[in-house]
Amino acid sequence: MSEMGKTNIVVMWIVKPEDVAEGDRLFAAHAKWMTGHARQGPTGLRAYSISKGPELKDPLNPDSPPTGNTVFVLSEFYESPAGQVEHWRLARSADPAETWPEALKRDPGLLEWSNRTKVSTLHVGKVVQALW
Repeated sequence: MSEMGKTNIVVMWIVKPEDVAEGDRLFAAHAKWMTGHARQGPTGLRAYSISKGPELKDPLNPDSPPTGNTVFVLSEFYESPAGQVEHWRLARSADPAETWPEALKRDPGLLEWSNRTKVSTLHVGKVVQALW
């Protein structure tokens, strides 16, 4: 199943060692919340993953020593841009059945925790190369 032309959200966090356990907790809660997203139609979530590994001193050299920091990468693929719009509508919803669970809001919540990290985000990417 090719993702060519689909909508992609990618977020990468570079995290200090003391914030890794909190990231693990937050991403477990986020993954659970994501199971409520539609899987079919124009807002359908096609794929979801969280990856985690060491940050390297030279990011282009896989043999480079680690910095001691951890990199978390979130990747979400949607059928169309409508999926990304629906994702953020749900996250901001006043309806407790739709919005982020307390585990993503509590001290520190995902946004507060993110502010302590280095974050790069692609909110509405379009897949321009895909193999399968």
